[in-house]
Amino acid sequence: MPIKYYNKTNLFHMFNNEISYLFTILENGQLGQLYFGKRVNDKEDYQYLSERGHRDMQACPIGDNPYFSLEHIRQEYPAYGNGDMRYPAYEIETSDGSRIVNFTYKNHTVFAGKKELTGLPATYVEHDEEAVTLEITLEDELINSTIVLSYTIYEERPVIARHARFHCDNNQGISLETAMSMCLDLPDKEYNMLYLAGAWSRERHVCERNLEYGTQAIYSMRGCSSHQFNPYLVLKRKNTNEQAGEAIGFNFIYSGDFLGQIEVDNFNVVRILMGIHPNEFRWKLNKGESFTTPEVVMVYSDKGLGGLSLAYHNLFKDCLIRGYWKEKERPVLINNWEATYFDFNEEKILQLAKAAAETGIELFVLDDGWFGTRNDSTSSLGDWYPNLEKLPEGITGLSRKINDLGLKFGLWFEPEMVNENSELFQKHPEWVFGDRRRHLSKARGQYVLDFSKEEVVEYVYQMIKKVLSEASVSYIKWDLNRAFSEVFSNDRGKEYQGKARHKYILGTYSLYERLRKDFPEILFESCASGGARFDAGMLYYAPQAWASDNTDAVERIKIQYGSSMVYPICSIGSHVSAIPNEQVFRKESLSMRANVACFGTFGYELDITKLQADEIQVIKKQVQFMKKFRKLIQFGDFYRLRSPFEQDYNTAAWIVVSGDKKEAVFAYYRILQRPESSYDKIRLWGIDEETEYLVEEIRDSVLEAEKLTSYKHYGSELIHIGISVSDYSSGMKHIAKEIQGDYLSRIYYLKAEK
Repeated sequence: MPIKYYNKTNLFHMFNNEISYLFTILENGQLGQLYFGKRVNDKEDYQYLSERGHRDMQACPIGDNPYFSLEHIRQEYPAYGNGDMRYPAYEIETSDGSRIVNFTYKNHTVFAGKKELTGLPATYVEHDEEAVTLEITLEDELINSTIVLSYTIYEERPVIARHARFHCDNNQGISLETAMSMCLDLPDKEYNMLYLAGAWSRERHVCERNLEYGTQAIYSMRGCSSHQFNPYLVLKRKNTNEQAGEAIGFNFIYSGDFLGQIEVDNFNVVRILMGIHPNEFRWKLNKGESFTTPEVVMVYSDKGLGGLSLAYHNLFKDCLIRGYWKEKERPVLINNWEATYFDFNEEKILQLAKAAAETGIELFVLDDGWFGTRNDSTSSLGDWYPNLEKLPEGITGLSRKINDLGLKFGLWFEPEMVNENSELFQKHPEWVFGDRRRHLSKARGQYVLDFSKEEVVEYVYQMIKKVLSEASVSYIKWDLNRAFSEVFSNDRGKEYQGKARHKYILGTYSLYERLRKDFPEILFESCASGGARFDAGMLYYAPQAWASDNTDAVERIKIQYGSSMVYPICSIGSHVSAIPNEQVFRKESLSMRANVACFGTFGYELDITKLQADEIQVIKKQVQFMKKFRKLIQFGDFYRLRSPFEQDYNTAAWIVVSGDKKEAVFAYYRILQRPESSYDKIRLWGIDEETEYLVEEIRDSVLEAEKLTSYKHYGSELIHIGISVSDYSSGMKHIAKEIQGDYLSRIYYLKAEK
């Protein structure tokens, strides 16, 4: 059993073949952190890791012992006070205003498997033998309340999943002011902090900084996980790269406000906190009530950032994504948005669908504008019934006609929003987040529906269910096009307001869960004005997410590269759009655009009826390529080979390798052609050194002068020497002049020789 408790030394040791997690019960009954990292031998005593020092101006909670101050002891789930002046994992206020607490060890249990988190997304196990869970109960007898700390360690993964549950048996109740999901105190600050940051149209760029004294944080107070920061951060040793070195990752399985904070004290101890952002959070617990925090997944790697990412990818593919589409290849789709925007009718849609079907595309998605009286962004959100002026036979008739063309049919919704110009708002203005006595800010002409109220969720659920029950819908794009601003739940009391933000997210999750159960074969794709809610919480309900509204290939290299730090390729929504690109007005070849988009779910967003005959032929080849290789690309092992955020920001490369290492698809991108550029090689990774591979460059361009010659290379050559990607040498016979110039991309297929 990979969880042991030694009564004599009060030591807990969680371990498997890869990692160890050690902590102890301190002299005052609280929990002390000892170690998290590479597996160490199991033994009874690791108390020497609990270092003590006598510091000036310290408070001593045990008598007058100068060597026991919580300010200078690494802790497992600390509160503020009792001598600890650092940021706490939780804060509780009692009815008399006191925030002084003392939760100490009461008991613990160990069991095989992992419990579900009711109403919340979380990692899971399909068989109890996959993981073991430790639950530790802490009690504060004075306020008659308990905290249960939950730790699940997977048997064959370098993963620990954590959350906390608060329970009140106090007659007067308690108020949670802060409730982080985890804390980890580490003994030194010789790490760099890696995180994913950006804005709309440039989400999840890889950022890195040195740790400094004080606090450094990523966060969202926008009601969603946000374009600005992703709920994921890494502590990496300064010499860690993609292939080697130590790194610890922290991913919050949640889709709302969050805080990921690193505090470095003046003795170089590092405290990591992650959980629901405490701003505007206040959760009153009455007697008999409980509150459960969302889950944080901690991963350790001594195989570099690539090893860290691979562990997260495999965990999320195997133990977070659920249902019918968990292991299914994603269909190649076309979305009408950039082809028509709001200006369409049934005839136009069917023309697009017919042209798409002739290329081999499998799924047609009808985007915004099909409902109510929606002809622009100012009306009809909330009125989820078809616009019969545009679609005379409604969604039911249109979906049947799309199916008759040999295509599946998908539909866009934005269920969490409402326009002032809508029947829903006129009936229920009190269903909008915001104090109705004051001015309410609009964004994209819309307000946020108060999904903290069950009756609002029920109303929207019934409308969407009716549409889906009457039509043949195989895919839903679920959008969210604004963040929170003035958060106030009308007709609710003072105590409710501190709960509203979290209850909103719970309401969104509940709507997802009900629709998933009603329509288990529908493929859900989450979206939030692009990538504002690309997080692991969403992946529990929707197995893929729209990565960004920016479909420019050059920008998408960065966005998809950053997303791959933690999220699997099968979850990354990626499409080919028209040029000039409407975000940056750049013009790349159809080949370049597809060679980036194919490392994801893959699809098109353009008016296919306006393309030239040679472009249609290229699309046919691209669709054939994706169908042939999508299982490998979407479910293989993904390795980043060159970062677009390093060196001269001009090149990038990655590779996907099959689990048995017999196949791989390698991609190289060069943004601008430089005069007389130097020779360049990319060393591959993840393939087998002893295997001989047939290496072939794949082209979809009809301008290709002649087919390039295939070569055979051993894995050892490709790993240690590399494959040439120089402008004037491809490692093959030659490079056709037609593919020279800016925005160059190359795709290679590797297949093991028998």
